[in-house]
Amino acid sequence: MWHTMEIVSLKIEQVYVPVKRLKTLDPAVVDEIAESMLEKGQITPLLVRADNERYVLVEGLHRLEACKALGEEDVLAQIVQARRH
Repeated sequence: MWHTMEIVSLKIEQVYVPVKRLKTLDPAVVDEIAESMLEKGQITPLLVRADNERYVLVEGLHRLEACKALGEEDVLAQIVQARRH
């Protein structure tokens, strides 16, 4: 489904979250992930796609919000490209 690229560290403010994705946010899940991140750090990177000067979130909304809740400035992300059909 995706062409995978390298994992990079991005500034959280560079990641744009589409409004329709925000509607799926569950604060309880964010809390759970934040607790896990305190113990283990961020294990799974976000999936983002490049869009001019920013990156659009493809997958990982709860991980992103957990990083914000923990006061992180950077987040691990994998830049992907949607396959063209």
